[in-house]
Amino acid sequence: MKIWTMLAFCIVCFYANAQNANQTPCSSPEAAQFDFWAGDWKLTWNDTSHGTNHVEKVWNTCVTQENFNDPSSNYSGKSWSVYNAKYKMWQQTWVDNQGEYIALTGGMRGDSMVLTTAERKVPATVSSTGKLLNRMVYYHITGQSFDWNWESSGDSGATWKLSWHIHYDRKS
Repeated sequence: MKIWTMLAFCIVCFYANAQNANQTPCSSPEAAQFDFWAGDWKLTWNDTSHGTNHVEKVWNTCVTQENFNDPSSNYSGKSWSVYNAKYKMWQQTWVDNQGEYIALTGGMRGDSMVLTTAERKVPATVSSTGKLLNRMVYYHITGQSFDWNWESSGDSGATWKLSWHIHYDRKS
């Protein structure tokens, strides 16, 4: 009886692994949550500042790659975002031409994409608590536009302060 039970267990495991092996990488519905961002965008902030963002799916459509440019301040950056099915969350890495590196994690919350940094220690001149969290929120998402906020919190996320707002309009 034990041998038959063990044999049945092995067969079930074999077929389960075979089904997983046949799945296309990054084919889950969650892996498509950032698809709204793909394309070419005109950006506006402070009502007078303008930039561009070219966002595309790369590496077998598993990675969303961002190419941000603000020509007036000679500021540019790139990010790479991927849905990590193992951890059931989005992970993003940002780097820019000023030496900044930011790692964020998160996912969809209702109709918004929210990615947050880990809490870190900062000087009291930055946060009176000596701690800081940052997050980016993509919201009001339609096929042709959306809004993006960069926010900070010195109280472990109890309250958030707007640091930068960008409005995205899809280029024609």
